[in-house]
This record gives sequence, structure tokens and C-alpha cells, in this order.
Amino acid sequence: MSDPNPPSRNDDKPIPRPPRSSAHAAQVQVQNRRREYLDRHPLYFDNLEHELADPVLYERLVRRHQSAEERQAEGRAKGYGRTLEADLVRGETKLADLKRDGEEPSTSCGRETLSTTGIEGGAVWDQSAESKAQGLELWRAFLTHRFVHGDDREFDYAAVDADEAYDGLARMDAEEQWFEDEEPTRADDAAPLEGETGVQDF
Repeated sequence: MSDPNPPSRNDDKPIPRPPRSSAHAAQVQVQNRRREYLDRHPLYFDNLEHELADPVLYERLVRRHQSAEERQAEGRAKGYGRTLEADLVRGETKLADLKRDGEEPSTSCGRETLSTTGIEGGAVWDQSAESKAQGLELWRAFLTHRFVHGDDREFDYAAVDADEAYDGLARMDAEEQWFEDEEPTRADDAAPLEGETGVQDF
């Protein structure tokens, strides 16, 4: 016996997401603008001051893959004061880790709250870097997440967060949604064909 109510083809359509709250929408907009800022200003990642955000992570992902010459050049660029500060923070963090022997490794700079997952549910930058290129990629991922979530205390976010010029992602999403909702039609569907009969003349 056939089903008197066969499933409609509409059942195959994706279920639309529930509308976002205004607060969540505003947060997404701000984070998208920050991502757009980083896309337009890649030199942000070259700032040597970022090492102080997490000196231990920087050492593991970047410094360990540098040559002696690269380390010396970086040290000269940072200056003695910044180099000493980073070394002190690194030492303090490692001592704190030793005191927590048997506990989970410490996650400095609030990394325990970061949501970009990698291996075993941890942050993607917590995995080992097998090469210099991979280390730099993971370090950039850390800096990106830190920046997007407003954790760079030296940066003035107000100018970026309020600038509509950084709404590139939002415009792309809106255009994609428009094309998805648009029914495919021909512009000349209603107009009679001229010059073409559909019959080949020999």
C-alpha cells in the first residue's frame, strides 16, 4: 500500500538557521571586520612585539626553527630590553609549569579559552611544528585568533570595529544568499523568438 502522503521534495531543502540575536550578529560583524583588517594589513604579523603575547609558544613554533644568524638579527631588531623581557617571561612560565607537575600544562595568555581546535580538542597551534613554514603558519593562526577576539591589548580596535569599509565578508555573504534565493529565469522567456524558427533550412 502506497503512502497517502508521500514526502514532499521540499524535505530535501536545508533547514534554515534560526535568526541570530542582535548581540551575536554584532559580535560576528566585529570579528569579520577584524579578519578583513588582517587580510588588508598582513604586516601586522611581522611585529616582533607579538612574541610577548606568548614567549613560550613563540619559542616552540618559531625560534626553534631559526638559524643562529636569524636569531641574532631578530635580537638586534628587538633590542636588549625586549629580548630580556621575553626571556624573563619564558623562564617564569616554565617554572610555573614545573610547579604544576602532574597537572595539565599551563596555557598562558588565556589560551585555555581559545576555540580554534586542533589535535585532541586543543588549539591548532598546540601541535608540534615539523618545519619553519609550519611553525610560522601556526603562530599566525594564534595571532589571528588573538586579534579577532580582541586580546591584543596594544591595538586600538575601536577604529576597525566601527569602520564599514571592512564589511567585505558581510557583502560576500549577502551576495551569495541573494544568488541562492534567486530563481533561475531567462530574461527573454516572455519575448517571442525572432530570427530563429527552430527548424533547420537546407
